[in-house]
Amino acid sequence: MNIPLFDPELESAVAATLVRVEEGLHAAVFSGDPLIAEAARHLVDAGGKRFRPLLVAISAQFGEYHRPEVVSAAEVVELTHLATLYHDDVMDEALLRRGAPSANARWSNSVAILVGDFLFARAADVAAQLGPEAVRIQASTFSRLVHGQIAETVGPRDAPPVEHYLYVLAEKTGSLMATSARFGAMFSGAPTDQVEALARYGEAMGIAFQLSDDLIDIASESPQSGKTPGTDLREGVPTLPVLYALASDETDAASVRLRDLLADGPVTDDDRHAEALGLLRESAALKRARETVRGYAEQAREHLAPLPDTAARRALEHLCEFIADRTS
Repeated sequence: MNIPLFDPELESAVAATLVRVEEGLHAAVFSGDPLIAEAARHLVDAGGKRFRPLLVAISAQFGEYHRPEVVSAAEVVELTHLATLYHDDVMDEALLRRGAPSANARWSNSVAILVGDFLFARAADVAAQLGPEAVRIQASTFSRLVHGQIAETVGPRDAPPVEHYLYVLAEKTGSLMATSARFGAMFSGAPTDQVEALARYGEAMGIAFQLSDDLIDIASESPQSGKTPGTDLREGVPTLPVLYALASDETDAASVRLRDLLADGPVTDDDRHAEALGLLRESAALKRARETVRGYAEQAREHLAPLPDTAARRALEHLCEFIADRTS
């Protein structure tokens, strides 16, 4: 993920760690079976933001960042993340991932599911090399990921829709971001209070990060998020601006019309889609959602208070600003 860190020494150290992580990922997904090897490499080769390894690498700066365990920890979180993408694409019936055909589209749903399982197994294997505490944390994180996916699949049930949505983001995205920051600090030997502060930072930052992606899908005029703008709207994905719009009791003509367009779920008609997207971009709901992103980014910044004033802390603070500003 191309985020300036504003310190040449820090940038060099983080870049060196990420190069080693990339090499480790390719080694970790190797299989003697050519089909499994090709399918498991599919998303690794496609690249991606590598935001989770980046968090590991920056958080490791609060200890001995050059330790080999830091690289292994980054591999664990990225392998876990990649595994969830294989499963998500099957559930979403996605045809593309990172600009390339998804694994389920290229091979089959069964192959994609099983390759996702393979990557979870590889993540567990690398975690086992880091010790029982790493295994426990990775398993707990995996449990949260599953809880989040199930909650998203079955819907709010009796919970308020916005509360349910934020819970899903905390479980599906915040949990692994928290573990990324925790692992970086933990395996670099950082003090315990700093490890806990960074884990709290990662959780809040993860929620802000996912929310910002959802807002970009609406607000951007170009496929900045990796999707065609308005994709979530067309597919009926109830992101935070949509939930705020539906919950609005404003009586002006634009708000009433927007609620009418959104009420039936997916907005597939091109004219209605263009109208709904335009109304959302000018709505109070989008403004409120931006404020929610900034709120989580500010929470993340506040969690950095126990950390020393170093280039790494300033980089994490800048990341808060970057996430909040990218939705403007």
